[in-house]
Amino acid sequence: MKQDSKTKQEYQKLVEDVSPNSTLFTDCIKAFIVGGIICCIGQWINGRFKAMGFSQDEVSFYTSAVLIFAASLMTGLGIYSKIGKFAGAGSVVPITGFSNSVTAPAVEFKKEGYILGVGAKIFTIAGPVILYGVATSFIVGAVYYFTK
Repeated sequence: MKQDSKTKQEYQKLVEDVSPNSTLFTDCIKAFIVGGIICCIGQWINGRFKAMGFSQDEVSFYTSAVLIFAASLMTGLGIYSKIGKFAGAGSVVPITGFSNSVTAPAVEFKKEGYILGVGAKIFTIAGPVILYGVATSFIVGAVYYFTK
């Protein structure tokens, strides 16, 4: 029994030595700052479209489309994962986080090529949401713009 107790104490000491210290406060600050920056960028984009004279509905649509496209592009370039590693939950701001979560699985097949890898897998994973959303948005936007 003394041997078991000593082994458990040694194991507990090893676990304490190897386990990282809790950085909850720092992680919360990072998430708050990065999430806030993403929201400020969205608000800035919103303001630019308002300054161009678009209606509130158009401004909302264009802002969402720009944020979705930017997050998908940054995911494809590997930038969004670095932001996510640093900011944690702060990078899961609704529109950009959703865009990243839909785009990321398709990008994993990049090593198989852009046509047979990403192009084919984007239809079998969650990518259709982004693909059809962006394509439809572009078509509807173009039709709306040219018939206005």
